[in-house]
Order: sequence, then C-alpha cells, then structure tokens
Amino acid sequence: MNNTVENRGSTPIIPEGLIRALRSARHVCVLTGAGISAESGVPTFREAQSGLWEKYNPLDLATPEAFLQDPALIWRWYRWRRELVAAAMPNPGHIALAKLTSLVPRLTLVTQNVDGLHQRAGSEDVIEFHGNLFADRCFTEGCVVDCDSDAEVPVCPTCGCNVRPGVVWFGEAIPEMALNQSFAAAADCDVFLSIGTSSLVFPAAGLAEIASETDATVAEINPNTTGMAAGFDYAIAGNSGTVLPELVACIES
Repeated sequence: MNNTVENRGSTPIIPEGLIRALRSARHVCVLTGAGISAESGVPTFREAQSGLWEKYNPLDLATPEAFLQDPALIWRWYRWRRELVAAAMPNPGHIALAKLTSLVPRLTLVTQNVDGLHQRAGSEDVIEFHGNLFADRCFTEGCVVDCDSDAEVPVCPTCGCNVRPGVVWFGEAIPEMALNQSFAAAADCDVFLSIGTSSLVFPAAGLAEIASETDATVAEINPNTTGMAAGFDYAIAGNSGTVLPELVACIES
C-alpha cells in the first residue's frame, strides 16, 4: 500500500495521486506534531530541559501533583518556555496549511503542539490535543481565565484558587471535545495528512488508522519515515516547511 517518496535535492516530489486526491477532496483532516514546530526553532519538551532545568525529571515539571507541591517552580518553568516559544515564528509549513484551508471545501486541523503557531499563521478553529501554552486555567475548575499572569502564582479571579498553565500534563486525559471532534473528522475525511509526528503517541496516532479504515487517502510528511508509514498510501520524506508549500502550489496549478 505504501508509496514512499524521497526528495531529490531541494525540490520535493509530490505524488500525482495525492495531488488528485486533494483536488477532489470533500474534507481534509490534518494532524501535526512536534516536527513542524521544530522547524520554527521551538524546542521539544525534553530539549527545553536545558541549563537551569536539566536537573529536573519531566514528571517534576508536568504533572498535577508537581503543581500542587510547588506551583511557583512550575510557573517559572512555563514562563521560560513561553519566552522561548514567543520568540519563534510560523514557518512556511504553518503558512501553507493555513492557505490549504482556502483550497479545499473543508479542512480540520488537529495539532499535538501547544505553541499556537498554527493560529499565528492564520489557521482557525485548530483542535489542540494538548492544550495551549499561553492559556491560563483555574486549577480547580479547569476553565480558561484572564488573570494577573505576572504574579508568582496567579490566582483565579472568580474562585481565588491557583491558576495553572493551560496544557495537558502527564496522567491527564485529552480534552473530551478535542478528542470527539478529531475522531469524527478522521472518520469523515477523504484525505488525511500526518505531518511531523512520530505516530507513536496515542490517541493522536490512531487518527490515521481511523481515516485509513474509512478508505481515505492517507499521507505522511516527515523527514524520517515512521513505523506506521507502511500502512499509508504515501510517505513523503522531507521537512514540512519544504514539502507543504510545494504541495499547495501543485494543487493551485
């Protein structure tokens, strides 16, 4: 089933079958992972544990239990991460996906990233599997709040409880709405694109399988072919910032 495509030099080779599928698509579903953000210079979670933070285990910085034990420490870590991400800019891959929205009748964009770069590139209604780094949420109620984020530990203006970063931590469930919307989109789409993700982390990795089971055309765009690519229709080896603009150009031509 797999049609692996290697890039020749700097010019991506876009399979004609994928171009035809996208041109005739009724609904395109896209899943993005850390790879697309890495091309903007956003460090992965573990890569960000450098300098003052290299002595910490991820579980010391990204669990509800860790926040309850030392909320000030957790906020220092996440403010540092916010500074790193705020300095990054959307890359050509993010911009191409925003443009693709205008070229197909319907596009559902699901991301495992928390950096908001898709929105900054112009994509709307992004389904965020792991929340958003720049959102503040009440630790008790879970709702998004507008608070004094300069405080060492911000508090909810409604109930006075501590406020936490709006990301999904280890041991926490994916937001139910995000899960339901993404699974429904994967089951409904006729083209599914898996971009910059390892295809190892579930439930996100299961979206491509759902799309494949409903006979959608499934394509992977990743510098390194993943273990699931053998079951996809196409696997394009390359960076999203190079492949996606060329893919969009092919659809337009």
